[in-house]
Amino acid sequence: MPPVAAAAPFSARLRSIVSGSIGNLVEWYDWYVYSAFALYFAPAFFPAGNQTAQLLNTAAIFAVGFLMRPLGGWLLGVYADRHGRKAALLLSVLLMCGGSLLIALTPGYAQIGVAAPVLLVLARLLQGLSVGGEYGTSATYLSEMAGARHRGFFSSFQYVTLLAGQLLALLVQLALQALLTPAELASWGWRVPFVLGAAAAVSALYLRRNMAETTDFVQQEATPDAKLSKLALLLRHPREILTVVGLTLGGTLAFYTFTTYAQKFLVNTAGFSKAQATLVSFGALAVALGLQPLMGAVSDRVGRRPVLLFFGVGATLGTVPLLTALGRAGSVGVAFGLLVLALCIVSGYTSINAVVKAELFPTEIRALGVGLPYALTVAVFGGTAEYAALLAKQQGVESLYYWYVTACAAISLLVYWRMPDTQATSRMTADA
Repeated sequence: MPPVAAAAPFSARLRSIVSGSIGNLVEWYDWYVYSAFALYFAPAFFPAGNQTAQLLNTAAIFAVGFLMRPLGGWLLGVYADRHGRKAALLLSVLLMCGGSLLIALTPGYAQIGVAAPVLLVLARLLQGLSVGGEYGTSATYLSEMAGARHRGFFSSFQYVTLLAGQLLALLVQLALQALLTPAELASWGWRVPFVLGAAAAVSALYLRRNMAETTDFVQQEATPDAKLSKLALLLRHPREILTVVGLTLGGTLAFYTFTTYAQKFLVNTAGFSKAQATLVSFGALAVALGLQPLMGAVSDRVGRRPVLLFFGVGATLGTVPLLTALGRAGSVGVAFGLLVLALCIVSGYTSINAVVKAELFPTEIRALGVGLPYALTVAVFGGTAEYAALLAKQQGVESLYYWYVTACAAISLLVYWRMPDTQATSRMTADA
């Protein structure tokens, strides 16, 4: 029997939250390094062409990785609900380590031809499987471990570490840009962050081995539903499944637009250099990271629904003017201010979406219920955001993408308006 959080003081529970969060940081660093360094390794894996065409190729593989996330959400969600949150979190970090190492070691197109992009796809599939399982299990673990009074605050650390993973990827990029020439980065320097990611995953594995299992999971093992088919149990909750899809739709699209795609948008549309775009993205993400626990704590006081409504209204009304202004930003300062404003709005979703989903489902299917419908929605909308945006630009109708994001945000706003506040209707245990 693994150690249980309830048997330990709050300090021990906090250590488990920190260990789980650090592992989450490493996972998301490995995931986002791909996007951060795509500008440099795209020519290595694909035949010579114009920059937008090469980015479309890497964005397509980025989207392919997202297609594995529903499978990861299903397989690791079932595994977490059957064998424990800790066991699933250990498995997910192992998969991520393998994917990063494969990218780091794969020769380029010039050396092995079409096998290079094939191996890149395989590595991204492993990473997609890992991240698909990581999200639902991590959201469940942090929410169950946190306790009722501070559940919004502590569960927000999922996106604190997710954003920290992006920041770390950008920090490594800034360091390599300072230490290496553009030619060295394009030749071999882009491999360094993937090696670092694989090594960090081994460290995360050690930390996660010492985490406690959650009280909720241990207690539900004795219930009659514990051994039943998890997918069959999930299908008993169609309203909750549709709620997860609806509340995720606008949030994931806005998030990927103003985080992973923003860097390319600043280079490809606004005309900034790669180094300037990296600095702007890094600074804006650092501000957004600090907003997550703040917004999570606000939700503990006023409820989850008002915070979601803040995002829904802001994204519906603000996406088109913000992207239009960002595309015309004449200075780094203006671009930074606009991106910070956009991420402030998006924080109304990112800070609490994990706990909202966890509060919707009973313990025996919580990891699967959080992970699978979320991963399906992210695969369709978040994973294709970059590709859709670049395709719209290539076709000369870039502003259509702005309206697409707006429409999805409006659909989510309707869901937020009609759904109950999950803080008041939570199916999680009310331990302090």
